[in-house]
Amino acid sequence: MPGFPIRLPRTITIGEVARRSGVAASALRFYEDRGLIASERAGSGHRRFPRHVLRRIAFIVFAQRIGLTLDEIGAELGKLPQGRTPTRADWRRLSSGWSGRIDARIAELQRLKSGLTECIGCGCLSLERCRLANPADRAGINGPGARYWLGDRPGS
Repeated sequence: MPGFPIRLPRTITIGEVARRSGVAASALRFYEDRGLIASERAGSGHRRFPRHVLRRIAFIVFAQRIGLTLDEIGAELGKLPQGRTPTRADWRRLSSGWSGRIDARIAELQRLKSGLTECIGCGCLSLERCRLANPADRAGINGPGARYWLGDRPGS
């Protein structure tokens, strides 16, 4: 009827959460096992999630995309208020310190893009170009891994 608000259910099934969030049910169960999200059990034993879990899942997916580990995500989620649905201000406060990490991730991706066909200082010496850019594995003195991709400069 027009003018009457739609009453949404207080909890939703794991299938509905998976559909709405785009995250597989198996991943949702994994997140729950890790303590990142929580559900209630219906009388039948099926999981029922509070509607606000969709925001937590969106946060988890976003945080993973910028490179946070599940342990770091759990620590961040632990900063949210307990006993009430987090507000926009709560979410803003939680993610406000990530600009530096996002900038570092962007720089890392740009280095990867520009280094796809160049020497990345890995020490393999298998490419003709590598012998010129990293003779005798000079990049190796800076530590393990693909040094130029990690941000080291040739000759440094």
